[in-house]
Amino acid sequence: MGKRRALGLLLCLLLLLCTACGGRTQNDTGDLHCTVTIECATVLAHMDDLSPDKAEIVPSDGVLLPETEVAFSEGDTVFDVLQRVCRAQGIHMESNWTPAYNSAYIEGIGNLYEFDCGSLSGWMYSVNGVWPDYGCSSYTLHDGDTVVWSYTCDLGRDVGARQGEP
Repeated sequence: MGKRRALGLLLCLLLLLCTACGGRTQNDTGDLHCTVTIECATVLAHMDDLSPDKAEIVPSDGVLLPETEVAFSEGDTVFDVLQRVCRAQGIHMESNWTPAYNSAYIEGIGNLYEFDCGSLSGWMYSVNGVWPDYGCSSYTLHDGDTVVWSYTCDLGRDVGARQGEP
């Protein structure tokens, strides 16, 4: 009876772990792939504007994550993949939910946060060279997409995003 009880307890623990992880296994991360790059090269030209305690975290080449292939599942968003790649690479990422836009807002990546390099600085993303004008948790990825997260010091103008401008 003791072995049977231990086996039952083990089975319950296994089911609990699967439920807590959303039931996803390591093998079902997806058959689709995209590439993700995280860069902050614009900061290098604005080091005088950077918060003094942040200078040591900016890589000399401005790249926090070189182009990296990431597997994802149908329906995954840019936000889902950013979370996954940051977790896998040990890169700190902080976000909050913005009800007004019904989307996640990226506050910081790699301990580099909005406003760390001036009042117009923060994180933006592009997919296949296009800068969406909506949140990253609303953008559904497709196989082969190229996602680039860029730190801007000038509301996107310094990284090529011209949202709201002619």
